[in-house]
Amino acid sequence: MGGRRIGELADAAGLTVRTLHYYEEIGLLVASDRTDAGHRLYSQADLERLYRIRLLRRFGLALDEIGRALDDPAWSLRAAMSRHLGEVEEQLEAATRLRDRLVRVVGSDGADAPLDDEMLGLLEEMTMLDATLQRRISFLVYLDLEAAYRFLTEVFGLGPGRLDRTADGRAVHGEVHAGDGVIWLHGEDPDFGLASPVTVGAATSGVAVLVDDVDAHCERTRAAGATIVQEPVDQPYGYRIYSARDHEGGLWSFMKPLD
Repeated sequence: MGGRRIGELADAAGLTVRTLHYYEEIGLLVASDRTDAGHRLYSQADLERLYRIRLLRRFGLALDEIGRALDDPAWSLRAAMSRHLGEVEEQLEAATRLRDRLVRVVGSDGADAPLDDEMLGLLEEMTMLDATLQRRISFLVYLDLEAAYRFLTEVFGLGPGRLDRTADGRAVHGEVHAGDGVIWLHGEDPDFGLASPVTVGAATSGVAVLVDDVDAHCERTRAAGATIVQEPVDQPYGYRIYSARDHEGGLWSFMKPLD
């Protein structure tokens, strides 16, 4: 009878046995087999599923959202591993740059020589490796979260995420996905000075999203009813970009780097 025992799997994954028990309790990861004594045995498929869970947790997804993603037949393990490999390579490149700079500083002549530029560079390289801030989540304020969720997914084509409601059906929290980022939708809150552009009468911020084809995206959003405030144009800072308003006056820009 083959398979990995729960203690071995927990140690390898950096989790506790209690966490794996909880994953089984909510149906997220259930051991494929048991020994005659009733101990859990995890198959190769279980290990791949746990890899997917750990990967999606790194992206900040809640466990219930991860469960939905795991059951999507279009989800590709190889594609996810390729993205993961890219992240690891970026981290290695950042670590190499930091090492090279440290070597230059340590090996430089004159212990009392000014190091302002090198120290600034060291701080920048260290920031690239700083794991304290692991993820950025933006949130936008809307008067009507239900309408905002529909507009952003149906008109702008953002990926649909969760939409949480109260017992009486009122939407109180929403999430939409833009590439590798997530945007939370937040209701107005006078206690925190949070108001929608439609209430304020002006947009005080904006969101920029990278797309594959700026002109095609512009025509799709125009046809879907969005108000275009800037037609596609090549900007001197190296991007082709257009801008549009959402249904409550929020400013969005969709762009792509120029070749």
